Amino acid sequence: MAQLFRPRANAIVRLVMAAFFATTLIGACFAIALNHSPYLTGVGSTPEQPVPFSHKHHVGGLGIDCRYCHTSVEQSTFAGLPDTRTCMTCHSQLWTNAEMLEPVRESLKRDEPLRWQRVHNLADYVYFDHRAHVTNGVGCESCHGRVDKMPLTSQRAPLTMQWCLDCHRSPAPHLRGAEAITAMGHPPPDSTTQRQLMQQFDIEPERMSECDVCHR
Repeated sequence: MAQLFRPRANAIVRLVMAAFFATTLIGACFAIALNHSPYLTGVGSTPEQPVPFSHKHHVGGLGIDCRYCHTSVEQSTFAGLPDTRTCMTCHSQLWTNAEMLEPVRESLKRDEPLRWQRVHNLADYVYFDHRAHVTNGVGCESCHGRVDKMPLTSQRAPLTMQWCLDCHRSPAPHLRGAEAITAMGHPPPDSTTQRQLMQQFDIEPERMSECDVCHR
């Protein structure tokens, strides 16, 4: 009976199979790495704004509380953005002729809002409620980072589903008292304080990892 395959055929088949599995593994690793890379998560991104607003100057230097500009953060899903008149409360007296503030003056003159670019942009299918977080012991710093050290605001957290779930499943280390919600550089609570805060805010981690908490 004639031989259909040469002896080296087995070696070729093994090489092809090995190359296939290696390519599949490399592709999977690349996809995972890409999914967690700044390219997709946005970590480190600093969108260009109509005015180069510095949290470092306003929060870190002047000590302005987050709620002065983000007025609805305790009552709404959306933290809110300051209107032009809020900016001009100070800048009608200070730096009145500064070139960088020309868009603010023009906005007031035309009675048209400044078009700020969103820095932390969640997908449309994700439900996020600022009020539910800041009124239950989660500080601004936990998600937004040390804005008091940012000359220009950038995204510091990946905002991935896994990142959110890590906190939802173990919220205690991230909690703080209501008086420190907007504080920057606040030390993490010790184990005793963690238990007290969990009881104070009546937090149930088992419920917080259910799908309908974030997807509605």
